[in-house]
Amino acid sequence: MTLLRRAGFWLLVAAILAFALFPFYYAVLSSLRPPARLFEAAWLPEDWSTANYAAVFAGQSFGRNILNSVAVAGSVVAVSMLVGVMAAYALARVRFRGRATLLAAILAVSMFPQVAILSGTFELIRALGLYNRLGGLTISYMVFTLPFTIWVLTMFLRELPRELEEVALIDGAGAWRTLIDVFLPLTAPAMVTTGLLAFIAAWNEFLFALTFTLTDGQRTVPVAIALMSGASQYELPWGSIMAASVVVTVPLIALVLAFQRRIVAGLTAGAVKG
Repeated sequence: MTLLRRAGFWLLVAAILAFALFPFYYAVLSSLRPPARLFEAAWLPEDWSTANYAAVFAGQSFGRNILNSVAVAGSVVAVSMLVGVMAAYALARVRFRGRATLLAAILAVSMFPQVAILSGTFELIRALGLYNRLGGLTISYMVFTLPFTIWVLTMFLRELPRELEEVALIDGAGAWRTLIDVFLPLTAPAMVTTGLLAFIAAWNEFLFALTFTLTDGQRTVPVAIALMSGASQYELPWGSIMAASVVVTVPLIALVLAFQRRIVAGLTAGAVKG
């Protein structure tokens, strides 16, 4: 009976992995096929070709779009971490009236769908003179990355012992020094987790990027892929689209694999007290 349970468990794991990984495998498979054989039913490409990858960067600003995504996602992570850590420290370690209400309000902001706040955010970005600028995307992405970052870091900091703060106070450290020297090193796993999730959210965001940018030189990769066109108005270069999808997915996979231990530590931190 135990053997049957193990076999059933591993079969279920294999089925879940196959379901999750097949779309990416199909994208890689399609990106390596010649355009003439793109829609053939085959599990492996018979003729390997990098023509689709060459077509992605030829005659269009896809390389610039990748740099735009890196700049926007990187700035989103930097601002989210800077503001999130300071806000989380105040909400978790400083007692003041209305703290719970403020934390609930921060979390409630992230519950609104993007389309519900699109028009208001657009007016704000235009009033600030940031329309069709990467800075406008960075500010708009704070709407959904900052509440999550503050919430996760606040829950993490609440679990840290109060004695750490008392020892730092005895040594003459102020609030800022306590945050930098005591709490910041301890929150590294949680910061890696929230930072990576914020990076992925900013990297894959489409609606704001489509609405707040106008020219090819300011667009990020999701919008650039969506606006790829073929030889005619009604023809889509599926091979190039698949190649572009692989190009923008590989960095995310590399980041997750590089920081997987810290990600697991950050997700499980505070789950067990004692």
